[in-house]
Amino acid sequence: MGLIGCHISIAGGVEKSPGRAERFDCEAMQIFSANQIQWNTKPVSKQQRDIFLSELKKHKIQKVVVHHNYLTNLGGVEPEKLEKSRKSFLDELIRSDFLEIPYIVFHPGSHLGQGEDSCLKQIAENLDRAIEAKGDLKATLLLENTAGQGSNVGYRFEHLQKIIEFCSYPEKLGVCFDTCHAFVAGYDLRSKKAYFDTFKKFDDIIGLDRLKVFHLNDSKNPLNSRKDRHDNIGKGYIGAEPFIRLMNDDRFADCPMLLETPNGDEYFAAEILLLKNSVKS
Repeated sequence: MGLIGCHISIAGGVEKSPGRAERFDCEAMQIFSANQIQWNTKPVSKQQRDIFLSELKKHKIQKVVVHHNYLTNLGGVEPEKLEKSRKSFLDELIRSDFLEIPYIVFHPGSHLGQGEDSCLKQIAENLDRAIEAKGDLKATLLLENTAGQGSNVGYRFEHLQKIIEFCSYPEKLGVCFDTCHAFVAGYDLRSKKAYFDTFKKFDDIIGLDRLKVFHLNDSKNPLNSRKDRHDNIGKGYIGAEPFIRLMNDDRFADCPMLLETPNGDEYFAAEILLLKNSVKS
């Protein structure tokens, strides 16, 4: 099975998060490294970093994933917002490397009317710019597949593959697979055949070696609806069976599998237990 965990709050400081993750029996966790809805963020001090790393060991958190903020759009065209996005993304790379976090998950971006192909190229160009400005980037940048709402790109596997192809540093890129987003974008997971067909398609287009992290979310909306509303495991249109299948898929045994389900603090412990109990010996 993968490394099971969930998204954890950093309220009061990033160093508080490992202790919260332990309450849910997490093996891995996802955090925002700064406020996810503000452009300007406070730097993490060396003391906070040292406590954070110590707490990870204490609470036996094996892998940490950072989710970049919701404001950044590397595919945007409006000059002021694009410059803010570039700065915010570079700040994330610097902060995550400082915290020794191996994976940074981010939403590719939105074309806002310029068209998908142009947007995909611009995202790759901005990734090049950030990687070069950071220098010696240790973290892997994970493109998250999207639900395809509005003008968002990244809802087709081909979009993610093109960004990787256009980027000058493909070795720095991977993918975070969100189950809800994939489902509402038209990739079925429910039957055994649909599950294996979807991952075969992913392998053919992108390559399973690039799939590093999962977001485990059921869906409040049906297949191909292009509406991004997460549901609790087994309560939505996907159902529990695909998640049980995922837990027992040896191909993903080392991947963090992170819940982003509704009412997290109330349900995370039960959902994590459900997933762990689904693993066949």
